[in-house]
Parts: sequence; structure tokens; C-alpha cells
Amino acid sequence: MIALPRVSRQELLFSLKSFVAATLALYLASRYGLPRPFWAFMTAYIVAHPLAGNVRSKAVYRFWGTLLGCTAAVVFIPSLSGSPELLSLALALWVGLCLYFSLLDRSARSYVFMLAGYSAAMIGFPLVEAPAAMFDTAVARVTEIGLGILCASLVHSIALPAGLAPSLLGLMDQALGDARQWLSDLLREDPNEAKDERIAADRQRLALDITQLRMLSTHVPFDTTNLRWTGGAINALQDRIAALTPTLSAVEDRLEALRIATAGIPYDVTSTFARHTSWLDPGATSMAVDEACAAFRAIGDGPAASSWIRALRIDLATRLEELVADWCACTTLRSDIDAGLAGNAVPLRRTAALGRRVLHLDRGLAMRSAITAVFATGISCALWIATGWPSGSAMAMGAAVFCSFFATMDDPVPAMHKFITALLWSLPVSVFYVLGVMPLAHDFGILVLCIAPLFLVVGCYMARPTSSLAALGMFFGVAGTLALQDTATADLVSFISSNLALFVGAVIAARLTALMRSVGRDWTAERIRRATWSDLANLAAHPQNASSRDAYAGRMLDRISLLAPRVAPDGPEEVQIAAHRALRELRVGTDIIALRLHRGRLPGEPVSRLFKELALVFRAQAAGAPPRHESLLPQIDRLLLDAVIEDTERPAIASLVGLRRNLFPSAPAALQP
Repeated sequence: MIALPRVSRQELLFSLKSFVAATLALYLASRYGLPRPFWAFMTAYIVAHPLAGNVRSKAVYRFWGTLLGCTAAVVFIPSLSGSPELLSLALALWVGLCLYFSLLDRSARSYVFMLAGYSAAMIGFPLVEAPAAMFDTAVARVTEIGLGILCASLVHSIALPAGLAPSLLGLMDQALGDARQWLSDLLREDPNEAKDERIAADRQRLALDITQLRMLSTHVPFDTTNLRWTGGAINALQDRIAALTPTLSAVEDRLEALRIATAGIPYDVTSTFARHTSWLDPGATSMAVDEACAAFRAIGDGPAASSWIRALRIDLATRLEELVADWCACTTLRSDIDAGLAGNAVPLRRTAALGRRVLHLDRGLAMRSAITAVFATGISCALWIATGWPSGSAMAMGAAVFCSFFATMDDPVPAMHKFITALLWSLPVSVFYVLGVMPLAHDFGILVLCIAPLFLVVGCYMARPTSSLAALGMFFGVAGTLALQDTATADLVSFISSNLALFVGAVIAARLTALMRSVGRDWTAERIRRATWSDLANLAAHPQNASSRDAYAGRMLDRISLLAPRVAPDGPEEVQIAAHRALRELRVGTDIIALRLHRGRLPGEPVSRLFKELALVFRAQAAGAPPRHESLLPQIDRLLLDAVIEDTERPAIASLVGLRRNLFPSAPAALQP
């Protein structure tokens, strides 16, 4: 006996709400005589999400994307309908341009651009031969889609709405917990392989938490609870958690350097750690925080047998003070968020949060994706024009949609093939509904009863991550056919012709993607590393401000989370190596920024020469040259030795120590005059 997969309560609830919203949209669209009511039905499912805030954000972005795409279609189709070649080129370029901008925005807002691209294709291509009806049809599509959006937003916001707060706050507390665990593991006096593995896991979890937090928080303004009034505090907390990471990583490295230089971590350091831990507690008093800061500051004045050990102590003390300040800022912001959820006023944040601006962007890969979409759409249009295929519009439309839908993946081809397979499985079901059910369903109630079993089951699997892609393929195969076909006059020949054209367009998109766009994980990982070196060159070459540190830290943490799954197939050791290298480059960037901000009492010309050579070295690495920065060590040592002797301000000494440790981790434990 075959055991059917069990459906959870959340999956069933999501499916029921989605079907109710879609049915309501279908009823209203039919009631008011809209030409293709199943567009409204399909849209209600497309914007559906288990969280109400996500539904509302997708609804807003989908509406604006559809409106923008319809506007493009209204502009292009009537004016270029007399020249099929120019019209094809214009729509193909529009799809590519919108896809490019979509890939440069890794938040939910990217939906606007992507939808603007393929909406123009979906609405415009079928009306190439009837340009006079373009405006009326575009208005009808916008109305149908808007109706679906409205119904989905209402149902998911009113019927047992699932707020964003539990997920977001859980992720936020998890990030703070991972940071606390990282520090706790650092302070343990058991240096062994198990400790190293724990710390490596702490680093990886924290980087992933911060990236997920930034992506999820884009939906906060649309949440149905008081969470939306705490958006400023949430964004500020993300920045402060990101700022913890380079400091924690620097503390880890300086403790290791002290262990090497003094044959073990000095007793006064370990005893200070052991005595002052209460500042990490959620309800820590200001007295405990002040005592911890004073104790950590005293570490820099402890006994030192050499200038290098003295510099290491000053660096460690400075990082620990930064860590206390950043941690206190995090706990304060977390308390502000709780107060906002309870309905109390949240302090205004005058400093603009970094938000999505710090996320890693690959403009080159975005351009490749856009060019692939242009070629796939253009080739489909060329075949359509050359053959005069009556259903050729579906081919061009399919190529545009497939190239856009899977463009965020390194290698979209396997997902495309899986989706095409699901579409093939949907064909017999589509035939049954288009040619069997629809002509006989003269009553709306009977129609709902006929489509309910299929869409309720598919909706459950759409809510399950492991089966969502196949379920989406089945859904789009059936609902898309009902939306695109004129169900009152459909026949088997036109049905087969339009679906065959759609599959040909999908195959063209998959083949061109395999030839022009698919890249290996190693290629992507290397591009991420080169982008980091380019950032380091820019940091060294140009003046920076205080916010540059947090922006760079956020971007590097995002890159760490992007690198991990790409090197994971090579084994856990490769993951640790990639994360360790990325954290070292993160520390280099923050030290360059700190040195620029605190260079006051350092000699001007040597520091300027150091920045110039740093920029040249990292620019060469970004261009593919092997790292060659041996000449930097004597310059750093001379500056550091002078700074220690002259008792320069501690942040400058700390940044020089950081550069030496990160660029030359194996350098002798002594400064060379």
C-alpha cells in the first residue's frame, strides 16, 4: 500500500486561503464581464504566501510591475506593429533591460522590474496582429490582475493572518544568540580542533542569519501587526549585528596572535574575561557595562615584553571596547523593537540604515542574463515571423518568461527542465479542463466544485519548499492555459498548437541559457572574491566615512553566505577555508577604513604611500594577478613601531596591527624597524 505524503496544518491553511482568494477574484471578474477572468484567479495564487506581510508586498510590487509592463506594451505594439522585426527587437530589449535591473535589486522590489519585462511580452505578443485592441486589452489585464491582487491581500490579511513578527524576531534573536555563542567559544580555554569547528560554525551561522534578516525585513512595512512601526529600529539593528562580526573576528585573531607571541594567552587577559561576562546578559546594568569597558581598557596597559606584544594588547583592548559598545547598541535596539510591538513609541533613527545597499551585486552576471533573455526572445520571434505560426506568440512569450523566472540561479537549466517536465504533466489536466469542463460548466458553483480538488492539492504542495517548483509548474500549466485560452471557442487543434509553441519557447530559453548564461559554482565564487578585492582597492584609494565600515561589513557577510553553498560540495574544509579567507578580507577592509579615520597623529606621507600601494595590490588581484604585497610589511612595521613609541591614539594602532595580522599572518612576532 502506497503511503501518501502528509499535509501539515499550515500547508492546508495556505492552500485554503489561496483558493478562497482566487475563487473570489474569479467570481468578481466573471461578474463584471472581464474578458479573461482566470487572469485574476492565477494572480491571486501568484502573490500568495504563508505570511500576510509578504502577500501585501508582492501584491504592491506585482501591480506596479504589471502596470509598467502594460504601459510598455501600449507604447510598443501600436507604433511598431507595421514592422515585426523592430517590434520583436524592442520587446526583446525591454525584457532584457527589465531583467538586468531586477537582478541588481536583491530585495522583494526586484519583482517590479522582472514583472514589467515579461508582462509586456505576455500581454503584447498575443496582440501583435490586433494593435487597435492593445489599449483595451491592457486595461483589461491590469484590471484582472489588480482584482486578483486585491482579493489575495484581503483574504490573507483577514483570515487567520500570519504575521512576520515571529519569523523576523526569531531570526533576529538567533543572530544575537550566534554572536553571543561565538564570543563564548572564543573565551573558552580549551584550544583544540573541536573548539575551532565550533567557532567556524558560529561564524557561518551568523553570516547567514544577517543576510536572511536583510532579505526578510524588506516586507516589514507591509506587515499586519505593530512590527511595521519598528522598521527603523529593525534596520539599525541589522547594521549593528553586522558590525559585531569584524570585531568578533578581530578579537579571535588577536587572541591567537597573543597565544603565539607569549606562549599562551596572558593570565590577566583570561582572568578579565572570566570576571566580566555580565555585560552580555539581556538586562545588563550600566554599571556592569562600565566596569567591563574599564577592565578591557586596562588590558592594553598590561605587561608587554616587546613593542609587538604591546601593540597586540592595545589592539585587543580596543576591539573589546568596540564589542561592548556594539553589543549594548544591539540590546537597546532589541528592547525598542519589543516596545514598538507592544504599541509604545519607538525612538526615531536619524541615521539612514544601510539596508539592501550593502548586498553583493554581480553586474556582469546580470548583464549575461539580460543578453540571454534578449537572444532567446529574439530567436523565438524570428522563428515566429519566418514560419508564420499562428500560435508563435506563445513561443516568444515562453522564452521571455523562462529566461526571467530562473535568472537568479548560477545554473538555471536543471530547474528549467524540472519546470518543463511539470508543464508536460499538466497537459492532460489542461485538456480535461479546457475542452471538457469549461464548455459544460454553465454555473459558477459547478465550476468551483470542478476545479477545487486540483487547486487545493496543488496549493498544499506549493507551500512546501521541496515540491514548490514542480507544483508551480503544474499550477501554471493548468491556470495559465485557462487564462490564455479563449475557453468559449477553444478546440483541440488550437490547444495543441499554443502549448507546443510554449514548449518550444521554453526549450529555446533552456538551450540558450545553457550556452550563454549557465556558470559553475567555482566561477561564481571566484567573481565574488574578485569583487571583494575591487572593494578593498576602492577603500584604500578613496576617503571613507564612519558608515563605510558597516556597509562593507554587511556586504562581506552577504558574500560569506553566498560563498558557503558554492564551496560546500568540496567538503567542510573548503567551506571553512573560504569563510576564513572572506573574514580576513572583511577585517582588512574595516582596518583600512579605521586607519583613514584615525590617521591624525601618524606621519602623513608614509600613510598616504601605504594607502596607494594597498590600492595597487588589490586592484591587481581583482584583475587576476597573484597577490604580491611583501613590500607593505616594512611600511606597516615602521608606522606601527612609531605609533607605539609615540603613544598614538589606540584605534590607529589597532588598525595597523589588524593590517599586519591580516595581510601577513605568518610574519615574525616582532616589529622590524
